[in-house]
Amino acid sequence: MTRPISIAMFRQNNRPARDKTLETIATRLAILPFPEIDPVIFTIGPLAIHWYGLAYVAGILLGWLYARRIIQNASLWRNDTPAFNLTQLDDFLLWAAAGIVLGGRIGYILFYDLGSVLQNPIRAIEIWNGGMSFHGGLLGTTLAIIVFARRNDIAVWSLFDVVATVVPIGLFFGRIANFINGELWGRLSSMPWAMAFPTGGPFARHPSQLYEAALEGVLLLLVLGYFVYRRKALKIPGLICGIFVCGYAASRIFVEFFREPDAQIGYLAGGWLTMGMVLSLPMALAGIWAIARARRAAAATA
Repeated sequence: MTRPISIAMFRQNNRPARDKTLETIATRLAILPFPEIDPVIFTIGPLAIHWYGLAYVAGILLGWLYARRIIQNASLWRNDTPAFNLTQLDDFLLWAAAGIVLGGRIGYILFYDLGSVLQNPIRAIEIWNGGMSFHGGLLGTTLAIIVFARRNDIAVWSLFDVVATVVPIGLFFGRIANFINGELWGRLSSMPWAMAFPTGGPFARHPSQLYEAALEGVLLLLVLGYFVYRRKALKIPGLICGIFVCGYAASRIFVEFFREPDAQIGYLAGGWLTMGMVLSLPMALAGIWAIARARRAAAATA
């Protein structure tokens, strides 16, 4: 097995022999071994169960259970009346799954892999080639929310709020699955927790998937939970949605400084601007608008 190389070790290996002796044990230990976990959990005949697929299922089901608890807590809602009932939430589950999967795949193709798909259209259904795009999944879910809310006479902003509250659960599991698959790794790093990924060459890299799991998943889930339960933000329709969109955009833009851009796109400008940043900036602006709109609407009805 090829020994991983950190940035510090690379520099030291290009110094005179006299300086190479100064390499310390701390530097040698500054590379964590990648926990090589089989992306396939188990197989049943020709059927293979992947961690990535399980992450989607876990995210959707746990998000659904959390959403049910929110709806059942009448004190969280304006006039102590939930904006929709459990039956409507259950019916929306299939719509949400379709929006996530179809939007995520179509978004990846349009934002990251259009050239390859135009050359080989069958690649569009090869989800193992590239995978899914969060921004595409967001657009797909947004469309599903709007259509479902109108068809069922539900306040669209309240449905947005509930969905936004539980989305970080899916983001957490998705990023953990990215890590297990050894994909979407970070830029070169000499940090003590840097590691060499199987498909990232011999150099140590930031485990940027774990950064995203912590920020987009755990931290954002806690922040939204605080606003839902402590600040009763569901009483102001659209506020939670705006906070989520801003929080995700800020987290994604921050992590993009540590994440290696997609090979087929690279940096868009300046050796630092990535597609993830470009797609997240309009999200931040939309989130700010949603928060301002929610507060104005609340003030008008006060």
